[in-house]
Amino acid sequence: MAIFTTPPSETALTLTMINNNPGGCGNDFALDDITFRECVQQIPLAITAPKIPGVAKKPHLILNRLPKKATSMPVKNEAPIVQIIKPQKDTQVYSTPVLKQMAVGFPTPPPVLTTRENALVKRIETEAGEIIINLYDNAEIDGDSVSVYHNNVQLMEHARLSEKPLTIRITIDPSHPHHELIMVAENLGSIPPNTSLMIITAGTRRYEVFISSNEKKNAKVVLDLKE
Repeated sequence: MAIFTTPPSETALTLTMINNNPGGCGNDFALDDITFRECVQQIPLAITAPKIPGVAKKPHLILNRLPKKATSMPVKNEAPIVQIIKPQKDTQVYSTPVLKQMAVGFPTPPPVLTTRENALVKRIETEAGEIIINLYDNAEIDGDSVSVYHNNVQLMEHARLSEKPLTIRITIDPSHPHHELIMVAENLGSIPPNTSLMIITAGTRRYEVFISSNEKKNAKVVLDLKE
């Protein structure tokens, strides 16, 4: 390899080759072995790194802190603010029959729930799980019979109360956090009013609720999922 410099104005080049070793079988090289190349001096590219507070001004330290791929700075994701609107809980005991707005998602209540007073007897907050409800005739067995509605849906019709329980099982969870049980007196038995004992088993807790209803007043028990 040989390096030489030509004036900037020259556009042609003549190469003369002389064989200084006589004899032999011919030329010691072929013409296609000759190549001319322009030599270009490479200038190092200066990199100016961004200033990072608290880091010494050393390029290799700064470059090591940059991402391998050019990306925009990540933006911290903030959780969206979600407003949760729960069904309004009825805490009022009505003194006169009234057509009240039932909880969102409940079916249309039958006339017996809108023309009679629905007196709140008990509200219970409990953990998620299965709830077992047993209904008995309270005190003397006198032929009381009731109809039971769960969230406006009739579960029992003209059920006779006795010393043997009428059993209802419901599940309370985040998808079903609110339950309303309404006992409707179908008769007053031989000893008015219509009375019953409701025993509620929720997990390890046991509740006794004494219920009294008549032809003008129903009895309501509310079960809510504890927050």
